[in-house]
Amino acid sequence: MLPVVAKRGTQIHVKVPVRLLPGYHMNSNKPLDEYLIPLRLTWSPGTLEAGRIDYPPGKMEKYEFSEKPLSVLTGDVEIGTEFKVPASASVGAQTVMGKLRYQACDNRACYPPRNIDIKLQVDVQ
Repeated sequence: MLPVVAKRGTQIHVKVPVRLLPGYHMNSNKPLDEYLIPLRLTWSPGTLEAGRIDYPPGKMEKYEFSEKPLSVLTGDVEIGTEFKVPASASVGAQTVMGKLRYQACDNRACYPPRNIDIKLQVDVQ
């Protein structure tokens, strides 16, 4: 992910790219069954204040292991976040830490959920 430039006292929109290998899918942020693990992006408190998170819409797909269609994501997707850059933010290079939680599946089964650390490099001006 490319470094982001942010001016103090403004808001910025950042997109986090997510790539799924061919043959795999993951549950959307709004799975249809409560036992399925939803896609979640969270940000740790830091220089920027995370606001609204925009998830891509899920696609309804039917798989061998499920009796009904599921709301899933496949291929390359982006998750957007609105950040507020406080007027008091320190100028210079900053790192904003986040976590992406997801459950990957193939056409036959779902695998245990995983968490991936996300590091967003921000140049505050």
